[in-house]
Amino acid sequence: MSLTIREYRGAQIADMVEPFACLRMTVFRDWPYLYDGDLDYERRYLADYAHSDSLLVAAFDGDRLVGGSTGLPLSDHSEVAADLATALPFDVNNVYYCAESVMLESGRGQGVYRRFFALREAHAKSLGCTYAIFCAVIRPDDHPLRPMEAQTLDPVWRHFGYAPLDGVTTTIRWRDIGETAETAKPLQVWIKPL
Repeated sequence: MSLTIREYRGAQIADMVEPFACLRMTVFRDWPYLYDGDLDYERRYLADYAHSDSLLVAAFDGDRLVGGSTGLPLSDHSEVAADLATALPFDVNNVYYCAESVMLESGRGQGVYRRFFALREAHAKSLGCTYAIFCAVIRPDDHPLRPMEAQTLDPVWRHFGYAPLDGVTTTIRWRDIGETAETAKPLQVWIKPL
């Protein structure tokens, strides 16, 4: 499969909310996110991206969206910024938030993940940001839905220059598979100087 990478910025992302929301709901349904998503939640969550110095890097197989990665200045992400404003040891206005990278299994193994990080970091630098962060959900090792073959992505993130920021976590609310309501999930903050 030969994938095409396209970039969408700010208001351009509005046209991609629906297909990207469907991709997020598909990929994040798997371990470790276990996300039982719906379009209303997705529209609310992605609203910040269409009104910001944000970036969506999208991977297409023909006309089919198979992967995507988003980012925006941390100060523009209403849910995460408020929680991290006092937890980070530096000004949130210097931080770019790499929100997610999602890829259908059919598109994996082609180096797209590396492109996602590189393009988001280049965009962050163009905005004058000096740090990039992302958050990874924390699940207990004995979680009942943890697959036997589950492996952490920590080595991959370290390969790209990120490290966990000691003692700094945040929470984001979503509904897990099998739950009836959204609950707060703890996430570890990872950071990279740009």
